[in-house]
Amino acid sequence: MAGANTLEFTDDNFETEVLQSDRPVLVDFWAEWCAPCRMLAPTIDELANEFAVALKVGKVNTDTSAEVAAQFGISAIPTVILFRDGEIVKKFVGMKTKRDLKSAIEEIIAG
Repeated sequence: MAGANTLEFTDDNFETEVLQSDRPVLVDFWAEWCAPCRMLAPTIDELANEFAVALKVGKVNTDTSAEVAAQFGISAIPTVILFRDGEIVKKFVGMKTKRDLKSAIEEIIAG
């Protein structure tokens, strides 16, 4: 359930891939059974393609990577978090439009 530029983040690689990343990172917390998550997936893949150079984009399956989900207090999915330098910059809970997510990404890249 990921596009060519959409990575898979897990309990094992989250620290390295997200928190220690030299680029901003968009993380989509999702699960297979979550209909809104599946509806958001194409948008996440589009953003991954559009911002492939400036931004790392990936997904955390909350069913298989429960430690990371718990670490960031994920209590509802989909939740999308933007990280920069290992810190949370912006957090979206529930369905968001591509325009909302893109605007937040552009703000983080510019800042």
